[in-house]
Amino acid sequence: MNVLVTGSASPLARVLLPVLVNDDRVKRVIGVDIRTGGFTHPKYRFRAVDTRGPELAVSLGEVDAVIHLGFAAAGRRFGPFKLTRETMRDINVHGTQNVFELAAQQGVKHAILLSSAAVYKLDHFHRGSLTENHPRGTLPGFAHAEDRSSVEDWLDGFEAQHPALRVVRLRPHLIVGPQAEPYVLDTLDTGLAPRFPDPQPLAQCVHENDVVNAILTALFSDARGAYNLAASNAMAVRDMQQLLHGRVRLLPLTLLRNVLTARWRLSGKGLAPAWVEGLRYNFAVHSGRARRELGWKPRYDTVQDCLKTIANPVPDGKDN
Repeated sequence: MNVLVTGSASPLARVLLPVLVNDDRVKRVIGVDIRTGGFTHPKYRFRAVDTRGPELAVSLGEVDAVIHLGFAAAGRRFGPFKLTRETMRDINVHGTQNVFELAAQQGVKHAILLSSAAVYKLDHFHRGSLTENHPRGTLPGFAHAEDRSSVEDWLDGFEAQHPALRVVRLRPHLIVGPQAEPYVLDTLDTGLAPRFPDPQPLAQCVHENDVVNAILTALFSDARGAYNLAASNAMAVRDMQQLLHGRVRLLPLTLLRNVLTARWRLSGKGLAPAWVEGLRYNFAVHSGRARRELGWKPRYDTVQDCLKTIANPVPDGKDN
């Protein structure tokens, strides 16, 4: 199989590309991005292509499958420029539409979209795990989720019009690991958490290696539709920070929002302000469908296992 990967310089691509080129079922990999990413391999070719442009059709005409990772996050840079909201949406929504439309025109057979669990509508009263059938909806001002949801809304109609293109939507929770998005690692590195009365809102994550495993599993399957990806359990944010740092500083939500907002605006580090609002909600997803239908077996199957891979190292190599 010949495979094209958009967003080939992204953090997750750094984990995915070595796995792809070392899979005997993959003959060739084409990576497209506006940055090189630095990855090299005899089976890999990089092309400096913007996903919003018509020239992407040439590369898509050479492959059997596309894995779409080309999604911009708040705070990232586009070349030498910091992304505006308008540019971010153009890349995320119009870029994705262009990728899928050109893929269908070029006869690509398989398309894997890395979406997000952030597409789901969050409610205070919801205490269980969200399945793939849970309604989509986003928090006001949550740009990342707004774009993810807009893409999936558009895909609903696109898939109906192009049944020959097999589309899989992977919806991972927060992706963690050594190569995770800088804003994720920056936020987890603060040791801060909101002070809430019990019972605490719960959250999840998923390890980058397990997301890559799901991508490969979906690629070489007949699966279609949406699949949640997350650890099998959930934890309060305060407990996550305690596990990572051995301590946690609890702040009222308003103060935490102000601290993280100031940090984000002044340094570009951490989460955009709208992310903080999501901490008030119980946000756990059920990944049983991926486990049943894809045979997905995460190596890091608990939140604790995932977080230990990014925990602060112990000085002098000593164990706890």
